[in-house]
Amino acid sequence: MENREIDILLIEDNENDAELAIRALQKNNVARHIIHLKDGEDALDFLFGNGRYIRRNINNKPRVILLDLKMPKVSGLEVLEQIKTNELTKKIPVVMLTSSKEHPDVEKAYSLGANSYIVKPVDFESFSKVVNDLGIYWLVLSQPAT
Repeated sequence: MENREIDILLIEDNENDAELAIRALQKNNVARHIIHLKDGEDALDFLFGNGRYIRRNINNKPRVILLDLKMPKVSGLEVLEQIKTNELTKKIPVVMLTSSKEHPDVEKAYSLGANSYIVKPVDFESFSKVVNDLGIYWLVLSQPAT
C-alpha cells in the first residue's frame, strides 16, 4: 500500500475526524489513494522510510499532506518543520487542519512553511465541505511544484 500513488497523506490522531475527512474525500471521488496515520512519529517514519516503513519507496511522495497540530509522540509543528527542511519533502504542500485558532499556532505554522492553515469546523456538514474543497483545490486545481 505504501508504494503506490498517494493523493493525500492524512496525519490525524482523532479517529472521528479522520473518518469524516476520508469519507468526504472519497464521496465525490476527489482522492482515490489516501493514507491515514495517527501520530507524528509514524508520519515521519512513513515520509522518510524509517521504522516499519524501511522498505517504502520514499520517492513516492503524497501530493498533499493534511496535518493536525496537536498529536501524540511528535507534534504537527515538529512534523511540519522536518518536512519543510528536508530536500526530499519540502515541496509537498502541507495544510494544517486543526481545531486550534490560537494566534501563536497559526504564526508558527506559517513561519515553518505551512501552505495553508484551516480551523476545523465543528459541525459535520461544514467539516465535510471544507475537506472536500481542500481536496479539490490541492488535487485538481493547484499545479504541483516540480
